[in-house]
Amino acid sequence: MNVTHGNNSAMNSGYQKDSITLIGAVSMGTGVMIGAGIFALTGQIAELAGPWFPLSFVAGAIVTAFSAYTYVKMSNAYPSSGGIAMILQKAYGPGAIAAAASLLMALSMVINESLVARTFGTYALRPFGVGEDSALVPVLAVALIVFAYLVNASGARSVGLVSLVMAAIKIGGIALFGIAALWAAGFAFAPATSGAEAQPIAGFIASVALSILAFKGFTTITNSGAEIVDPHRNVGRTIMISIAICVVIYLLVAFAVGASLSLDEIVAAKDYALAEAAAPAFGSAGFYFTIALAVVATASGLLASVFAVSRMLAMLTSMKMIPHSHFGMSGPIRDHTLVYTVVLASVLAVFFDLTRIAALGVFFYLVMDILIHWGVLRGLRQEIGARSWILITAITLDVVVLVVFGALRLRSDPLIVVTAVLAIVVVFVLERFYLARWIGAESKPADGTQEAG
Repeated sequence: MNVTHGNNSAMNSGYQKDSITLIGAVSMGTGVMIGAGIFALTGQIAELAGPWFPLSFVAGAIVTAFSAYTYVKMSNAYPSSGGIAMILQKAYGPGAIAAAASLLMALSMVINESLVARTFGTYALRPFGVGEDSALVPVLAVALIVFAYLVNASGARSVGLVSLVMAAIKIGGIALFGIAALWAAGFAFAPATSGAEAQPIAGFIASVALSILAFKGFTTITNSGAEIVDPHRNVGRTIMISIAICVVIYLLVAFAVGASLSLDEIVAAKDYALAEAAAPAFGSAGFYFTIALAVVATASGLLASVFAVSRMLAMLTSMKMIPHSHFGMSGPIRDHTLVYTVVLASVLAVFFDLTRIAALGVFFYLVMDILIHWGVLRGLRQEIGARSWILITAITLDVVVLVVFGALRLRSDPLIVVTAVLAIVVVFVLERFYLARWIGAESKPADGTQEAG
């Protein structure tokens, strides 16, 4: 393999300063979160949390808020197109720990793309009575990924424009769905019920892992930091605005679904719960309206995610944290990483179902998140003015959720737990061999991070 370290130039990484406005960045962040969070995960969260599943989104928002504190502090101080990688490199130096954790983040984002793409396929086929197990689901998933590639290949401004339009449509539409469903149910905010008893506390805690996954799209913003207008001011604002919007939308929809369907019905339709919840309240018109919303939401979510992860991989290459091969392709590194991103997402969409894709995403993301907080707590908290107790709380919450989620998955699906653990170990071992050191000397970010400001 022709391995190169790439070039640290902005041109080589596809970096475009001031190409994303505050509104555009919020659209990207909410696009990633809402695209996966509501349509793909509501049913899975209900299955774990039981009748009080709306509260899982509240708990997920609380954990995410503690987590976001670290990213906001770091992004305000060092806005960068290599956001996550920049934080890890400053925390651990240019060694295998920083590189492996950065790669885990990139992989978790690719996993999210496959999750969103399969959700697109599942919802798009519901009007035809085609189930999640149909071979047509991965076909449509791959088709959407290819579409996302074509839009992203046309440049950052195209992504921002499309994301803005789609975000406006889906947020307005989903809010309308939630309000109308609650109206039809007489604004009954009681949780969905069934003949079964409430889930044990372990199930609820495990469900929070999926709720966190529904909010993790805010990291898309940190990975595009230097491309956002006035990043020292707007990166943090964008993160908090995006999370706040999603909290409102998630709770509105969760209560609406709980008011329309019993818990058993939600679990039975976990891959397309919103479409099923629309039918009792609005009939066939509501069903098709929700399908259309799901298609728009998942498409915009995928566009935003592909945009961010391709740039993150390009920055990792420019920062000499991962090897790179052109495979005969011409053009800048960002064009190559865009291809790698969509190919890997397509493979995952073909071979994994929604439940397993979500589980993989949880393991990869939470391990990376814990390393972020620990690295900042260990060596950067005074430099950026972060409070130790908030960082410690973020680590503790992540560890508790990860351990409980892993324990339950080990009982129900040990293969996916083993797969996740092996994949994480392989990432760290390969990076150790590539970089020949675990922790590098403390240094400023490489030029490839393109600090702004």
